[in-house]
Amino acid sequence: MDWIDVSVTIHSGMVSWPGDPDVCVRRVSDMETGDMVNLTRLDMSVHSGTHVDAPLHFLRKGKGITDMPLGAMIGEARVIEITDPESIKTDLLLPYAIEKDDRILFKTKNSQRDWTQEPFIEDFVYITTEAGRYLVECGIQTVGIDYLSVAGYKKNEVELHRLLLGADIWIIEGLNLSHVKAGRYELICLPIRIADSDGAPARVLLRPMA
Repeated sequence: MDWIDVSVTIHSGMVSWPGDPDVCVRRVSDMETGDMVNLTRLDMSVHSGTHVDAPLHFLRKGKGITDMPLGAMIGEARVIEITDPESIKTDLLLPYAIEKDDRILFKTKNSQRDWTQEPFIEDFVYITTEAGRYLVECGIQTVGIDYLSVAGYKKNEVELHRLLLGADIWIIEGLNLSHVKAGRYELICLPIRIADSDGAPARVLLRPMA
């Protein structure tokens, strides 16, 4: 079966987390104006678009993106669809029997909108701290979500990130799951290797499992 690209397209002016640098993609050398080559410059935070958070993002002595174990981002993953319009809560996760080393990607109402083309959404669906503790107790190795943060805006941003990253759970944010159904998939997520970085943009692919 074909691979599904669940990464968002990077483009100038796309939504960023409040306070982060704006995304700017511009052609600095253009064959249409007589230059010998086309050359594009990219300016943005490493947490723009679809990206991976490394523990260093919230932990002073945490691992950087080049320390990421490839096994955390390559292998079987589960897409779990959450219909709660506010947040991902512990009681909503209990029926899924989440197990040790699972890779969990959450599809929420965030996927119902083309959020990269819109201003920042403050009330996006996020993971509660209590649900984060449950995921830590389950021993998962990877968690992903379909907006720019697993944590809520001005809610539990620091607390949840430190909880997950401190448990060596790697985080994928900014997924495009609008065209993906709940179920089991093969996952490939490869963030760019950036020295001493707290995160990196990533290309993320899913393929339905037989």
